[in-house]
Amino acid sequence: MDTEDNAATEELHLPLSRTANERLHALIPGGAHTYAKGDDQYPENLAPVISHGRGAHVWDIDGNRYIEYGSGLRSVSLGHAHPRVNEAVRRELDRGGNFVRPSIVEVEAAERFLATVPTAEMVKFAKNGSDATTAAVRLARAATGRPRVAICAAHPFFSVDDWFIGTTPMSAGVPAATTDLTVAFPYGDLAATEELLNRYADEVACLILEPATHTEPPPGYLAGLRALADRHGCVLIFDEMITGFRWSEAGAQGLYGVVPDLSTFGKALGNGFAVSALAGRRDLMERGGLRHSGERVFLLSTTHGAETHSLAAAMAVQTTYAEEAITAQLHALGERLAAGVREAAAAMGVGDHLVIRGRASNLVFATLDENRQPSQRYRTLFLRRLLAGGVLAPSFVVSSALGDADIDHTVEVVAQACAVYRKALDAADPTPWLAGRPVKPVFRRMA
Repeated sequence: MDTEDNAATEELHLPLSRTANERLHALIPGGAHTYAKGDDQYPENLAPVISHGRGAHVWDIDGNRYIEYGSGLRSVSLGHAHPRVNEAVRRELDRGGNFVRPSIVEVEAAERFLATVPTAEMVKFAKNGSDATTAAVRLARAATGRPRVAICAAHPFFSVDDWFIGTTPMSAGVPAATTDLTVAFPYGDLAATEELLNRYADEVACLILEPATHTEPPPGYLAGLRALADRHGCVLIFDEMITGFRWSEAGAQGLYGVVPDLSTFGKALGNGFAVSALAGRRDLMERGGLRHSGERVFLLSTTHGAETHSLAAAMAVQTTYAEEAITAQLHALGERLAAGVREAAAAMGVGDHLVIRGRASNLVFATLDENRQPSQRYRTLFLRRLLAGGVLAPSFVVSSALGDADIDHTVEVVAQACAVYRKALDAADPTPWLAGRPVKPVFRRMA
């Protein structure tokens, strides 16, 4: 069934996906390897299981085609099966992927990365964001001799490791002694952050945050954080997993001109291939190396961290971004989509309830109820209508593979969804349009 067929169908039926989801849950805790991909994030019985993807489209095992947003949890920013990336990967696969000593690809990838992110002096590659951010925290603790980590409260996720997960509702299994060493500061509030640093004087090893969120940083904020970190002797860490490439090729630090001590990259770096990076100041990074006389830091050591094909993918991504001005393309596509969605929502009388937020290259949406409060039930209604129209959109994060026709169709489907949204608001009850349990937040204490 193609997108056009889906749009004409009152409801989407996914019998093969339903069976596959049962198989997934029988074998894999949560039915997925990332909680954000779980079927609890989708309306009941409407969690498609993917067969394949190309460009901005994916097909489920039931034969339905979707325009996909937020591809690979923001990792596939060039579109699925990108020819340039795939060709770079194929070349390395034919040459061997992992050796007992470093491959020449490792130095080439490091040189390419540091040319792309010139604010960093050294880089070490890994496979996922959690390992990179945890390595940054460990390095900050080692360099400062301090135990506490200060995380930005506005950032929903940093790592699967105890120092962060212990602060979430899913803290089971994390000792309180570990969690007690993590404290939080509010985004955009320098005075509150300084008060925190004064309260824990000489105890905070680092400030770690996403440099930009769903709003732009207030004027002077990042520079102010830089000054606070310097004044209090702590390490400033930018988590650029999302902002890397989508804000600029050099991340938010390249766009806003504020240099952190350490930064972490992932997501878009490999266009879906597993590669992440910890980068930063030479004097800090070298503590995890061999060319110093001090105590060694076990920084990152991963058997698969430098697989040649993933590093080749990263180099191809960086070249494509630079030569094809991908970041500008993402912004233009996002601006067109945001304008269309806002216009459609306003025309259907739900402009104050379906709220588009974020930088144009990283759009998310909020679904608000009749009292303008965030609502998982209204999100469920909205997602059901999008899926019925052939749009798979847990967010509205764009890829450069989207075409004008894709965005036009998305806006048409959003308009249809907003018409139903309006009916539910008028009834002050979306229940008749849910056909099952609401979608659930990822971070919750009980299953």
